Amino acid sequence: MRKAPKFAIVIPVYNHAPTVKSVIERACALGLPVYVVDDGSTDATSGILDSMQGFALLRHERNRGKGAALLTGFAAAAYEADFAVTMDADGQHDPSDAVSLMNALAYERPVLVVGKREGMLNDPSIQWTSRFGRKFSNFWVRLSGGPVLSDSQSGFRIYPIKETLALKSRARRFQFEVEILVLAHWHTIGVVELPVSVLYQPGAERISHFRPFVDFWRNAGTFGRLIVLRLLVPLSLRRRLTKR
Repeated sequence: MRKAPKFAIVIPVYNHAPTVKSVIERACALGLPVYVVDDGSTDATSGILDSMQGFALLRHERNRGKGAALLTGFAAAAYEADFAVTMDADGQHDPSDAVSLMNALAYERPVLVVGKREGMLNDPSIQWTSRFGRKFSNFWVRLSGGPVLSDSQSGFRIYPIKETLALKSRARRFQFEVEILVLAHWHTIGVVELPVSVLYQPGAERISHFRPFVDFWRNAGTFGRLIVLRLLVPLSLRRRLTKR
């Protein structure tokens, strides 16, 4: 009989004071180990986290990026879990959706599950930049030799911890989430999408630390590097170069 996998929740946090308490409380209600990584917050977030209980709190002294925060959480969660459920701290994800993602996960081989945010592309309350960025990212992930996805930017995911930590990802900020999809695909880690809800509220200010100019060039650098590897380096060598 196959051993049931163990799950933990990892939440990267950076200056999410208005939403972080609610997100963590709803995540803790799922009854799984929860790891919160405070990525050098400079607002009231740190104080809010210090006032709460029921989860493991990890801290970066300075902001190192979302990818770095996720990797810190994965390394800690690896001691008690096989898979890490990740969600953003801005309140856009419904933690209860994690149950359906976990229930639908196939365990025959390592799988990375991406929560496809339903209705996002047709919702007029969501900024056009978010919709465009999603399509733009999907295209470049595929061109880099990654999987065909409709929401490659979603942060609501389930990662196979051991396999993810074994990949030599270079990006440590937002670009980590798209780079890891490409690397997983190269290494035959299954990447699948399952629907999740999105909780954008009309008129509400969404907390985002995406900087269009800076992150555009970071994205371009990440995708450019991956495309060059795909075009010039045989797959067998690519796999050796991108695995610990």
